Amino acid sequence: MPTRPAPPMQQDWEPVVLNRRKPKPSDLRDHKAVNAAIRSGAAVETVKKHDAGSNKAAAAAKAAVSARRLDEAEEPAALEKVRGEVREAIRRGRTAKKMSQAELAKAINERVQVVQEYESGKAVPNQAVLAKMERVLDVKLRGKIK
Repeated sequence: MPTRPAPPMQQDWEPVVLNRRKPKPSDLRDHKAVNAAIRSGAAVETVKKHDAGSNKAAAAAKAAVSARRLDEAEEPAALEKVRGEVREAIRRGRTAKKMSQAELAKAINERVQVVQEYESGKAVPNQAVLAKMERVLDVKLRGKIK
């Protein structure tokens, strides 16, 4: 039997890499894992949390309250609300035109809640809204606001 010449012998020298699974962040914070890393000589990073173990947050909250009190002392405590005569003028004008609050709100392109707030006296006067109401209701409202 004839023999064939053997092909040149080659070896496969590609490195084989065995990877471990990545440790979970909770495992990295475990004191046993940290101690094992320190014993093996691995680099261990420690981070000091800002204000850790102190009660500086309570002091900051007190400072914020003090600042708010200071602001309130310098500025008026309450905003100006719609006066009673304006409320009555809006209500009388609306009933004279036989309009509901919803119809008036639609006529002036505002929400119904805005008209309700003006008639109940809870709204902060807005000259643009009062001008629209004057136009629709044919009453004078803006001269009655300070």
